[in-house]
Amino acid sequence: MKTSISFKNTIVDIICLLYILLFVYAGISKLLDFENFRVQLGQSPLLSAFAGYIAWMVPMLELFIVLLIVSKRWRITGLFGALYLMIMFTAYIFIILNYSPFVPCSCGGILEKMGWEEHFIFNFVFMMLAAAGILILAVRVPKVHFISKPAALVSAFSITVVFSISTIALLFMLSEDIIHHRNNFVRRFPGNAVKVNDVDLKYSSYYFAGASKDKIYLGSHTAPLLVTMLDTALLKRNEFKIHPTRIDFLFQSVQVRILPPYFYLIDGSVPVIFKGNMNNWKGYVKWNGSTTFSHYELMDSLTLAFRSNSNVNGESVLGSLDFGSKPNTRFNTSLLQKQIDGIFDVDGTLHYDKDIQKLVYIYLYRNQFIVTDPVLNLDYRGKTIDTISKAQIKVTTVASRQEMKFSAPPVIVNKTSAVCKNLLFVNSAQLGKYEPAEMWKDASVIDIYDLNTNSYQGSFYIYHIKKEKLKNFFILDNNFYGFIRSHLVHYKLSKKLTNSYQK
Repeated sequence: MKTSISFKNTIVDIICLLYILLFVYAGISKLLDFENFRVQLGQSPLLSAFAGYIAWMVPMLELFIVLLIVSKRWRITGLFGALYLMIMFTAYIFIILNYSPFVPCSCGGILEKMGWEEHFIFNFVFMMLAAAGILILAVRVPKVHFISKPAALVSAFSITVVFSISTIALLFMLSEDIIHHRNNFVRRFPGNAVKVNDVDLKYSSYYFAGASKDKIYLGSHTAPLLVTMLDTALLKRNEFKIHPTRIDFLFQSVQVRILPPYFYLIDGSVPVIFKGNMNNWKGYVKWNGSTTFSHYELMDSLTLAFRSNSNVNGESVLGSLDFGSKPNTRFNTSLLQKQIDGIFDVDGTLHYDKDIQKLVYIYLYRNQFIVTDPVLNLDYRGKTIDTISKAQIKVTTVASRQEMKFSAPPVIVNKTSAVCKNLLFVNSAQLGKYEPAEMWKDASVIDIYDLNTNSYQGSFYIYHIKKEKLKNFFILDNNFYGFIRSHLVHYKLSKKLTNSYQK
């Protein structure tokens, strides 16, 4: 009998020693490498929104449980605490492996060296050890103690299991909702972009003019009548020259737009629109009006969306132009929301998503974008995950020139952007929470938003070339094309990044 009791005591001591070693090592390693641990939690598909709190709570709880286990008086309580943690960790891994949109890195200590399946088995073994230790200790508890009663012991186990699993499930549901719809600037990287090709165009003046099924068309700011055609693999190249039938316009910022089989020469500052067929590249004046505009986007072969200035107060407004047989211009003065001056503070980029037939205007200096239908009726006002909701700019008027200028460098939020199908891609200028700052020295980050659900979907990196950052980009299905210095780079986006494309 004494041998049996001694053997059970030895088993309990071994179990407690294993937990002490595990939790001391795991807790201290997390605290010593705290920033890395917090970054890893920030990338978790279950805990992203609460990474700041959990990064402190988990190692503190592990070390506190060690203190309980060391004390013989509180040992059974400590083992229940250990069981609670291990069930939570196991439930977390189960959800990661079976329900998560992506599998992140492991988090901390010895477990960081394991794969997720091995991690799951490891946790399950320690769950069984904690349960065994509790059962052995419960038998030795005096009869007057509550936990000595079998029914109470079963209830304690049941409550521990239910509460721990419920905790993880609740965190998962809350975190998913916060990350996708009320994000507090925590990025996720569910997939990656793999570089496929890199072409040196020799000049940095190129911009995206349009695309067909298997062709990409580029325009040039320094050679405005030149069109460069590339295949989608960036292996073949050809050039064409546009021949406008009139050259008496004092062009200031003419650009090419391609909407096969037509091409367009547009200069909103003149204003004039040339249109021609790509068979002969001859451009004819399609419209020559009085409304000046900028930031334009072709919605179809005869309709243009643009940003202009109000004749009443000079502030920026969004409008559309039908330049068919009966030209018609319309404005919606309520779309752009003034914060400071109504000009600089509403600066941004205009896009048209032909797949869902929506216009998207994304602000440059604040975390907001606007979604409308083709006739400029507001659908909704969305937000990017950045937290800068008011433009941080200072504007002054130079009286001698009657010009408005920045009196201090503005804080840029959304540098450049693109739309494809129902997704909005934004090159953010701001570092998010729990992100390694060193990555910003090497890469630009692209955030993805689903325009159908007004939700954040994830992010990915595009790497600099010779310390030069991404200047502009466009997306064609799962292909990313970016302008960096004089280079046009081609990345392939993983399915995890584009799985929200509207089917």
